[in-house]
Amino acid sequence: MKNEFYGRENEKKKLYQMLQREGLQTGLIYGRRRVGKSELIKNVMKESSLPGIYYECKQTSEMNNVDSLASLLADYYHFPKPSFESMEELLDYLFRKSTQETLILVIDEYPYLRKVVQGMDSILQGLIDHYKDSADIKLILCGSYVDVMKSLLMSSDPLYGRVDLTINLQPMDYYDSSLFYSSFSNEDKVRLYSVFGGIPYYNRLIDSSLSVKENLIELIASTGARLENEVPMYLKSEILKITNANEVFEALAKGYSHYSDILAQSHVSSGPTMVDVLDKLMRMEVVDRKAPINDERSRKKMTYLITDKLSLFYYRYIFRYASQMRFMDPEVFFERYIENDFETEYVPHIFEEVVSQFLIRQNRKGKLPVMFEKIGSYWYDDAENKSNGEFDVVTQDPNGYIFYEAKFRKTPVSSEMIAEEIEQVKKTSLSCYQYGFISRSGFDTKPGKNMIFYTLDDLYKADI
Repeated sequence: MKNEFYGRENEKKKLYQMLQREGLQTGLIYGRRRVGKSELIKNVMKESSLPGIYYECKQTSEMNNVDSLASLLADYYHFPKPSFESMEELLDYLFRKSTQETLILVIDEYPYLRKVVQGMDSILQGLIDHYKDSADIKLILCGSYVDVMKSLLMSSDPLYGRVDLTINLQPMDYYDSSLFYSSFSNEDKVRLYSVFGGIPYYNRLIDSSLSVKENLIELIASTGARLENEVPMYLKSEILKITNANEVFEALAKGYSHYSDILAQSHVSSGPTMVDVLDKLMRMEVVDRKAPINDERSRKKMTYLITDKLSLFYYRYIFRYASQMRFMDPEVFFERYIENDFETEYVPHIFEEVVSQFLIRQNRKGKLPVMFEKIGSYWYDDAENKSNGEFDVVTQDPNGYIFYEAKFRKTPVSSEMIAEEIEQVKKTSLSCYQYGFISRSGFDTKPGKNMIFYTLDDLYKADI
């Protein structure tokens, strides 16, 4: 497994700046499981010259946690293990100690401690308020239960107004993720991202000596694979009625994205139950709700999608064909139930998201001729054919709209294909001043007037 630390430059900078400030500072870092919170903190602590204690809370009693943290203190300060009656007493000791010397204190998996120590948030509030003018402690609270961690920022929580830095750590984008498997071709980087997404833990498991297919079989698409049960175990840890979540996920993985279609395709008992399930999955940040950029308030045009790539792959192939996988050779199973759909439908769909992320990177760095203000899908009405639908990647800037078409094909994009796409756009309500085309296999023509061409190599250039 690779131990290199990649990306997260912006988050590292913010966290390092907090550690360099004088006096008491409180940071809150949260994000879904496996997203790399702990590694981020450890990396910054390693690069910082400040002394620090890193404690990962246990799902045990208060006194068990007190005992474990006291052992860390003994090792850190090189004295016999101290005895404390409560977590409040132990933390008070550390806050008092920091009035004499600077200290970083990281409490990872804070929700575990919060659950077993009555009034834990109030205890911290009291310590922060009492020592705010005398202590030099950098307190970092970290956790994977997003709902719980977000609640610490609400006005009703005792810690409200006492957090100096908040980082909601998101999955990496396609480019930073590719740094974990840099030896693969750019085509294969797209394929790997489409399954393992921006989760560092998954990306570190990828074996550069194996092909994409071999990695998928080894890691998820075979009985006993390393990540075979990763998705269901994660969901069960946060959701009580997993059956409803399975139903929703399976419908989304099949391509149903509108609320009414998801409800019709699943066996969720009622509309209110469906709303609750979707709301929970969105709070967990594994599902997202999006509206077209030209009609953002329309509930009818809102769509839902699985944002976690491993969950999408799992429900599209592993959950759906679990019985077949158990009784088939992994190679045969992959070839029969995954290979063709993966290459012709699944990856091309994710490629559209990769293109959006590429454009966002370019936009942030000021590398586009005109910076856009919106990016997303565009809802259109085709009056001629009396139909409607969506274009998946459209940007809006002060000059108007730019339409982008992403092609993950084996053959170059031809002038005929380009003309056909532009003609289709012109039949709708979308009026564009430019047309962008992104091709995996390049082009057999030159860009015409009001056209932008990008190749797959452009998406992975080191300076983007």
